[in-house]
Amino acid sequence: MSGYRGLFNITSRLFLGMLVLAGLSGCATNPVTGKSELALISEQSELEIGQKQYQPSRQMQGGDYKVEPEITRYVQQVGQRLAAVSDRKLPYEFVVLNDSTPNAWALPGGKIAVNRGLLLELNNEAELAAVLGHEIVHAAARHGAKGIERGVVLQGVLLAAGVAASDSDYSQLAVGAAAVGANLINQGYSRDAELEADHYGMVYMARAGYDPQAAVGLQETFVRLSKDRKENWLSGLFASHPPSAERVEKNRQRARELGQGGELGAERYQQMVGVLKKTAPAYAAYTEGRAALQKKQSDKALMLADRAIGIEPREALFYGLKGDALAQQGADTKALTAYDKAVTLDDGFFRHYLVRGALKAELGDRSGARRDLNRSVELLPTADAHYLLGGLALREGDRPNAIAHYQQASGASSEHGKAAATALARLDLPEHPGRYIKSRLGIDRTGSVLIHLENPTAVTARDIRVQLGELGAGGRVFVRAEYRVPGALGAGQAVSLQTDIRLSDSKQLNRWDSRVIGAAVVE
Repeated sequence: MSGYRGLFNITSRLFLGMLVLAGLSGCATNPVTGKSELALISEQSELEIGQKQYQPSRQMQGGDYKVEPEITRYVQQVGQRLAAVSDRKLPYEFVVLNDSTPNAWALPGGKIAVNRGLLLELNNEAELAAVLGHEIVHAAARHGAKGIERGVVLQGVLLAAGVAASDSDYSQLAVGAAAVGANLINQGYSRDAELEADHYGMVYMARAGYDPQAAVGLQETFVRLSKDRKENWLSGLFASHPPSAERVEKNRQRARELGQGGELGAERYQQMVGVLKKTAPAYAAYTEGRAALQKKQSDKALMLADRAIGIEPREALFYGLKGDALAQQGADTKALTAYDKAVTLDDGFFRHYLVRGALKAELGDRSGARRDLNRSVELLPTADAHYLLGGLALREGDRPNAIAHYQQASGASSEHGKAAATALARLDLPEHPGRYIKSRLGIDRTGSVLIHLENPTAVTARDIRVQLGELGAGGRVFVRAEYRVPGALGAGQAVSLQTDIRLSDSKQLNRWDSRVIGAAVVE
């Protein structure tokens, strides 16, 4: 069951999709700062980006926290109270994510998330308002959209690269357009953007009736924790919102300008998050169990899963951990039971369907596997699910569907992404050899045209045929010769063919082109 076990040791890089910048807007007035600035992304495009990326981004960060829905409602109430006094009216949404890492983020268009772990670190409602106000400004002042405009996301630059991912961070699994959200929520903001979010976030706090001094205390805590290099903070909020003494001083100045007074809401806040504190040991056991599972310590992971379930039996993640531990031990029937319980408790998180579908595929339940894997892809497209769906389609003789799934998975550098790329080449290379065998032209010292061929795939190709053509009027290519590569061209190998076409000037090479028209795969 190596394919199934591989789900627990994935260290793939993000396969980043490309955003299309639609509706170029030119100059616009920033609704928060009042400054005139270049806006390349229209507001409609900004809203569409945020809406499209909100669900997959939440899935990548552990999914929504569902055990205590009233906590999410409470956060939403505080968020909407701030949004009502903000300078830009957006369709703001607020959600609590099931992630122990202290973090919060905002997508363009006002889609905001706060991790369960951050709520445990705050002292009162005013501090929560400081966090949410800060994120509201990031959305309202177009900080995320500006990052896209700078090409941060389009170029695939993950500014938080090298930061340790939390146990609930599944961003490395995403493929296609969904992977863009990983960059949007992890992109680091500029110094000016952070100061701007602090400044206007405190303004919104005061407008909404909160004590802006809470933002000062919160930043002081952040600076202290960053100096202590608390690992969970370094992998969360500090990765994209680095604290600094400058920010603390600026916040102090702003608090003095805004004046004293306003709500703290300490008692109300502590009462609301009391259940999180009560169940914190369960999530700590879960995190330790995940680490044990990575080390193949399934007995320890199972014990920790049961400990977590004993404290909070309503949490689906704990049953997912139990299923993983049982599967690692080969207790497949018991593992399926645990996964069933996880799906029952939370039917909106992709990973429960992914691991259950993978196990069903291993056990020969193709229809059940297909249902689960398709549901997983609906929630978050991943290389793992597409690879497994490709295998199911291939076993049923559905070659086009298998190719489609392998194409989706092949862009990832994970174990299953690489396996999908190999499977895709085996299936599709004979039909479309030019997609896989790369060719380019050169010229030697005698003026003979050379055809350089490269096989970047993981399969060995044979019977490679390539045509050499001359470009005519209107871009039409006139075939002048056809050549066959002797022998086979192995994975990663390259070869050069000398043709009988001679040119008097290397510039004439621009009038010639080559095309691979045939090849077979060595099985």
